[in-house]
Amino acid sequence: MARSIFRLCRAAAVGALSAAFALTVSVNVMAQAPTAKRAETVVEFVHALSGGYVVQPNLTYSTANNVELKLDLYLPQNTASPVPLVMFFHGGGWVEGRKESAVLSLLPYLEMGFAVANVAYRLGRVSPAPAAVEDTRCALRWLSRRAKEYKLDMSKVVLTGGSAGGHLALMTGMLPNGSPFDRACATDDSTRWVNGAEPALTVAAIINYFGIVDVEDLLSGPNAKHYAIEWLGAGPNREALARSVSPIQYVRAGLPAILSVHGDADKLVPYAHSVRLHEELKKAGVANEMLTVRGGGHGGFAAPEVQRIATAIRAFLAQQGVTSVTPIAR
Repeated sequence: MARSIFRLCRAAAVGALSAAFALTVSVNVMAQAPTAKRAETVVEFVHALSGGYVVQPNLTYSTANNVELKLDLYLPQNTASPVPLVMFFHGGGWVEGRKESAVLSLLPYLEMGFAVANVAYRLGRVSPAPAAVEDTRCALRWLSRRAKEYKLDMSKVVLTGGSAGGHLALMTGMLPNGSPFDRACATDDSTRWVNGAEPALTVAAIINYFGIVDVEDLLSGPNAKHYAIEWLGAGPNREALARSVSPIQYVRAGLPAILSVHGDADKLVPYAHSVRLHEELKKAGVANEMLTVRGGGHGGFAAPEVQRIATAIRAFLAQQGVTSVTPIAR
């Protein structure tokens, strides 16, 4: 019965994706196609997606504060060998948002044939910082432990998200192994955290859409933002906590390759954050690129910019050796 219900839900979701994808075709060359041809291409894509993937919704990857933390896992069917994985984290200033709102952002990666994990995490109104960082690290560790079961190539993991989700993608990929934030994650033997026996996490690339890089910068002064203040809470060590969850604090040699996308007129996350990250990564010798959207705000970029970004992301992932996957047939 549950499987039948899920098939109906998936069919409904695919129908919704069909309509939504028609609105976001600017990520693809079919943006310039005639209307009839574009509609035909969208239908073909959606049919391929519905037949080419098995979707496992609401898998529990951890439990914290009596809350079951969930992710949706999209797995390509009929794969003979492990496939690269994209983990997506939704935005919302760490205090709001749902993984279900991010489905459209998964489409380009599904089209390329990736396995995709759409990850929920504790929001600040339930559990303040650093809960979200702990959760996303635990999601990565959970998937790593189940790589064989789900046929995931954990040497080709891509982390991505926008705004607070971009921040979490950066933190999840930039934290050193053995970070204190990892200790919130379930393990077969708690002593492994002490002796370093817990397997190391690896990430191949991070796609950062206008993510927060310096959380402390958003607590006071001209860049102060209510969402950051709410997420950090009112504890006596708020500034130290903010630094501990700031990606800029973890820049060093040996990090995954990072591509940042940011509009230079963003009012919610300062454009200067991405600029600073780009400069510091360059100094550390980390492969990274930055795409500036001139006049762009907090997302909602014009179609030509979206297409330019999508092309750059594909090229970036190919350069990192991640996209050795077969696109969905159309």
